Amino acid sequence: MIIEHIAIWTNDLEKLKDYYVKFFNGKSNQKYRNPNTLFESYFISFDSGCRLELMTNPDIKEKHSQTNYIGIVHFAFEVASKAEVDLKAKELEIAGFPILKGPRITGDGYYEFETVDIDGNKIEVIAKKRAMR
Repeated sequence: MIIEHIAIWTNDLEKLKDYYVKFFNGKSNQKYRNPNTLFESYFISFDSGCRLELMTNPDIKEKHSQTNYIGIVHFAFEVASKAEVDLKAKELEIAGFPILKGPRITGDGYYEFETVDIDGNKIEVIAKKRAMR
């Protein structure tokens, strides 16, 4: 079984789409728009096969705080090496996105950093242990 897609509500659909296309090499489909409900969405596809569904609607409510809560906490992108983790952290930092933790080696041996997208969704960028050998 694989994860097919993860859905994210946003108030700025175009900006969030551009973020995942620019910084994570996502490929976007054409925007879907339901004229009756005003729902709009994009699917962003990644080489792994997993997709993000980015969605907006005029009735969407603001997100809860970034403190700990029940629910999805973050999702992660894997890169091929420790050097790529460092490069992606630097790229995002230069673009003005905060690096919340790292880059660092975690207790379970991964090399990673944490950041957030334009809506504050937490993202990790990791190199698996095998990529650090």
